[in-house]
Amino acid sequence: MTSPDSPANEKKFACETCPMRKRAEAKPRSLVARLWRWHTTWCPGWKAYQASLAQTTK
Repeated sequence: MTSPDSPANEKKFACETCPMRKRAEAKPRSLVARLWRWHTTWCPGWKAYQASLAQTTK
């Protein structure tokens, strides 16, 4: 039996390995970075990813 906090139950998010995110972080003043920031304002996957990060840091 596994606990709810075990790594086996950890959900994987595409945001962790997103090529667009990596390019945006490499060049924060680029057009790609601006598109990425705009995208994160409404993307439900990004919001879920951020919520999971906040939960793991507690």
